[in-house]
Parts: sequence; structure tokens; C-alpha cells
Amino acid sequence: MVSIEHVAHKILTYMPYVLVLIDMRYEGVKCGREGSVDNHMEMGKKLLAAGQLADALSHFHAAVDGDPKNYMAFYRRATVYLAMGKSKSALPDLSRVIELKPDFTSARLQRGNLLLKQGRLDEAESDFKKVLKSNPSDKEEREAQSQLTKSDEIQRLVAQARSSFNSKDYVTTANQLNTVIETCIWDVTSREMRAECFIQMGEMGKAISDLKAASKLKSDNTQAFYKLSTIYYNLGDHEMSLNEVRECLKLDPDHKQCYSHYKQVKKLNKQIQSAEGLIQEQRYEDAVSKYEAVMKTEPNVHHFSLLAKERICHALAQNQQASKAISVCSEVLESDPHNVNVLKDRAEAYVQEEQYEEAIKDYESAAQHSENDRQIKEGLERAQRLLKQSQKRDYYKILGVKRTAQKKEIIKAYRKLAQQWHPDNFQDPEEKKKAEKKFIDIAQAKEVLTDPEMRTKFDHGEDPMDPESQQGHRHHHFNEGFHNFQGFNPFGSGPFNFKFNFN
Repeated sequence: MVSIEHVAHKILTYMPYVLVLIDMRYEGVKCGREGSVDNHMEMGKKLLAAGQLADALSHFHAAVDGDPKNYMAFYRRATVYLAMGKSKSALPDLSRVIELKPDFTSARLQRGNLLLKQGRLDEAESDFKKVLKSNPSDKEEREAQSQLTKSDEIQRLVAQARSSFNSKDYVTTANQLNTVIETCIWDVTSREMRAECFIQMGEMGKAISDLKAASKLKSDNTQAFYKLSTIYYNLGDHEMSLNEVRECLKLDPDHKQCYSHYKQVKKLNKQIQSAEGLIQEQRYEDAVSKYEAVMKTEPNVHHFSLLAKERICHALAQNQQASKAISVCSEVLESDPHNVNVLKDRAEAYVQEEQYEEAIKDYESAAQHSENDRQIKEGLERAQRLLKQSQKRDYYKILGVKRTAQKKEIIKAYRKLAQQWHPDNFQDPEEKKKAEKKFIDIAQAKEVLTDPEMRTKFDHGEDPMDPESQQGHRHHHFNEGFHNFQGFNPFGSGPFNFKFNFN
């Protein structure tokens, strides 16, 4: 059995050798690590020079990880970030460089420039002043002095802009902030203030542009998303409003303003999508009801009322409710006289009401604002043909039926009129002659309106019974005169069985 004294003696004997080996191992690892950092730095520089930024960044990441106190590794990585347009990431690296090496003038100057662009004017001025005190090169001195002067001027402009804003002089404020933002392009506060000015001035497009920039420049900017959502909502763009308010809730699910607004926008968006689905399914009466619900959900935003009425106008026109369509369409056009879709819908309703001249006016107005719209061109040509046709024969008027009349109604009207105007009912030669003409017109009207193909032609402004309209097509037998009706029984079908004798 080995004694404790023997083990202790062995440890004391070999301990110096063990310590030497550990020290050598440590030095080897240290040398290897430093060599690895140098390799990453060298490779990063080469890749940066070649414009391969992502690969260069990977090597500088490795260099920083390998030696967290290597200020040049941080500086090189900041340079890559700046080349990639990632100033937010560059700023902490430049601050780390200055922390490790306070007299690194180039890093301090670059940080000052970034702080100036972010609108952090006091911090930027501090960096520029320290550069001037640190024995800079002539170029660095000129740049620091120039930027310090610029920063002083911007400080003055920012103070003036705040004063103008507090006085509600939004135009002056916006102009002053324009100059500030030319230099401080990443200044969230200035952009948000200018956006508010644009909102007050009614220039919503410009406000949206500034708020979108502010939402990207500040990572948790819930207020920018909320404002964007409300602007889109008031402009009648429910889909964009919903998108922006969702971004707000992603950042803060408990945001009271965003959550309340989200519920309203979501409800409205759902109603509008449902109404549009009903129109696609040709369920026009249901679509009208749904858009009426939209106006009740949001009675205070003019754009939504106008949108709802525009789509109600369309649904009514498509559902052959012409007089109602004309009324609603006209209401929309009072607010939006150049709305091409509404002009087209009202024109169609006018055609249904046989007010062809009014339809032509609407189609011509629409054409002025949408020259290449095929639907307008075809609608105008049809209205012009129908106007010309109405000045000749109108088979619907002859039978006293509406253009929407079904075949059953047409036959019923025809039988009643044919019985009334049959020539056998008249003894006076002149009256008989008049009745013959009337009877032929009635029979022709029935022929055209009960034949789907001929009725379609007539509805598009072409008279199937008119040789000129047919442009060389064969003449119809009705044009050959009343005597071809000798022995013809117009009541032969159906439950009626009238018989007339011709002399």
C-alpha cells in the first residue's frame, strides 16, 4: 500500500514540470488565437476592398469574437456596416472603438457624423469638439469644424421650428424642418413633427411618407403606426389602415388606441369584403344592404360613405333598378364628378330608362378621363345606336312593356294588342289601313322580342326588321306587307283560340 508521504513527495517532484507544460499550452493557444484574428482581419480587408460586404462582415465578426479588445476589428466592422447602409449597427461599434482607444480621431469623427444625421445634436457637437482638441489632421480638422458649424445652425432651426409649431404656424414649421431633415435625415423627432404639420395642412401623402420613415428609424414606434392607420382610415383605405394598426399591435398587443382602432377597422373591412363578394355572386340586393351597413358602421368618414354609395349605385344598375341607381349615382357625382365607374353605371341606368341622350353625355364625360376604356367605347356606341333606334321603331313601346320584360309578359301584351288592333275590327277604310299597319308592328315586335337572338340585336341598337340596319342581310317576311298575314292566327298558341275571317 502506497503511503500518503510517498504521494506527496511525487507531486512536489513533478509539479514544476506540470506548470511549465500548462504555461506552454496557454501560450500556444494564445498565439494560435492571435494568428486566427489576424487572418480574419486580413481576409476581411481584402473582401471589403472587393465589395464582398457580407463575406467581409463574417470575418470581422470572427475577429471581434476572437479578440473583444481589438479596436481595429470593431472599426473595420463599423466600416462594413456603413457600406451596407446599417448605421444603427455601426454606431455601437464606433462607440466601442472610442472606448478602447479614445484618441482614435477618425472613429470619433464618423460617430459625430452619424449622431448628427440622427438629430442627436448635443452628442454630435461633443464629438466634433473633441476631434478639434485631439491634434487632428488638416482634413479632419476642416470636416469637424464644418460639421460643428452646421450643427449649431441646425440647433437654431430646431428651436425656431418648435416655436412655430407651438404657434400653430404649420407651414413655417414644415419649411424650417425641411432644412433640418436635409442634414438630419434619420431624425425621428423632426420627421414626426413635420408629419403632424402635413396632417394639419391636409397634405396626407407627405405625412404618410414621414411617418413610414419614422416607423422604420425607431424600432418600437407604435405611435407612428397608429397615426398611419388613422390617416389611411380617414382616406377611405381600410386595407392599408388594417395593415398599419396590426404592425402597432405586433409591437404592443395591449396598446389601447391601436386595439380600439383595430376592432373598428376590422369590422368595416369585413363588411366591405362581404359586400364585394355578394356583388361577385350577383346578389345585388344583399350587396346593397351590406353597403348600407357600412355607412352605419362608419357614418363620419366621408370617403367610406362615398365608397358605399358608389358600390350601391353599381349594384342597383346591375340589378336593373334604374331609377334608384340614377339617384344614388348622381349623389356620388356631386362630390366626385369625374368618377369614371359611377359615370359608367349611371349611363347604363339611363339606357335602362331609355334616356339615351343622358347616357351618351355620361359616357362622353367618362371617356374624357379614361380614353382607352373599352367598356366606355362600347357603351357609348350602344347608347348612340339606341338613340337612333328610338327615333324610329321601339318594339318595347309598341307592346307597352319594359326592356326587362320576360317572354311571358311579352306574349300576353302581344295577344291583347293584336286582338285590339286586328283589321277585322274596323270598317272604315282609313281606320282599317291604320289598323293593318299597327297590327304588323305588333306582330313584328312580338317576333323580335320573343326570339333571343333578334332581341339581343335590338337591345344593342340594331333593328332586325330594318333592311338598312341589317346592312344587306335578307329582308324579313314582315316587310312584305299585311296581306301575308291572311289566314294567320296570332292567338293560335296557348289557351286562347280566337278566329278571324278576312275579306
